[in-house]
Amino acid sequence: MHRLYAAAAAVCVGLLATGCGGGERESASGELLLQALAAPGPDPFTASTARSGAAFTPPPVTPAPKSPSGNGTTLRTISGSTPGLYAGIQETPGCDVEAQIRLLGKDKARARAFADGAGVEAGDIASFLRGLTPVQVRADTRVTGHGFDGGRAAAHQGVLQAGTAVLVDQYGSPRVRCAAGSPLRQPIAVTTAVVPKGKPWSGYRADRVIVVKPATQVVNNLLIVNLADGSWIERPTGTDGEEDARPEVLPPVDAAEVFSDLSRTGAAGTDAAGTPSPSEAPAPAEPQPVPDAPAPAPAEPQDQPVPAPDEAPLDEDPLPLPAEPGSGLPDTVTGPDAAPAPDVHQG
Repeated sequence: MHRLYAAAAAVCVGLLATGCGGGERESASGELLLQALAAPGPDPFTASTARSGAAFTPPPVTPAPKSPSGNGTTLRTISGSTPGLYAGIQETPGCDVEAQIRLLGKDKARARAFADGAGVEAGDIASFLRGLTPVQVRADTRVTGHGFDGGRAAAHQGVLQAGTAVLVDQYGSPRVRCAAGSPLRQPIAVTTAVVPKGKPWSGYRADRVIVVKPATQVVNNLLIVNLADGSWIERPTGTDGEEDARPEVLPPVDAAEVFSDLSRTGAAGTDAAGTPSPSEAPAPAEPQPVPDAPAPAPAEPQDQPVPAPDEAPLDEDPLPLPAEPGSGLPDTVTGPDAAPAPDVHQG
């Protein structure tokens, strides 16, 4: 049965939001935790609720270009509604949501810290989790993760290995890492030199890490790749896979080329040096009126064309991440996300 997200919590949709609640305001240190797909990592919230499934082979990811300044690389961003962003097995959840609810329900301190990290009310944890969708990331993915440390949610910047089981929300954004029961948020800017922490896995390359940008509209169905045979699965958001079906219309992209077909994506961002955060991004320049030119008689005065305000260039600059030892993927917005929706921020 389709699960409705009954919790009244808002969703932070800013790519590098710096004031989204919880411990995120404190996570701009230079450490970048590399989290292998099945490892609980430091300070897990609960035992793993990830379910073992088919063997995972990550698709090819095109390396990001170097930043214009030459001081690093940029991260490419992909909309949470992008077909093939995630994978799964037909009618099989990658995470046990009910087990996650039970584990948190046994420990009030962990439940309160989880709610703080996730940006929801403690009383809404069950409905929040039941409104998420179990999938696996198909590319190494940058996130803000949390560990349970000293009775609170301690935020850190991290990279999830391709194949990691996660729960995603109705905007396609990862919200829980199932191997540790830990809440996830959007990554935020690192203001100092990035220092990877943890053992890199085979195939890890910093310039092949992506950022999932929350879709601008609610996603009713995720188009994921079947790990068993590479076919497409349409999974309604908020379900465990029991309503999985073959899409009536197949996506216009090969599942193996989602992260390598740059013709389907926008331009890469810039590095952190002198770059404003998304909340401080400069607005498009106001069109300036053109003074009337003196008109020679007897000819009629010719008005200079003045650009209309609605013809001003749209502010579509990709959202930047700081210089890291590699990475980068431009925005891809597909399906119903062509019309931007207003940002909604966590309280």
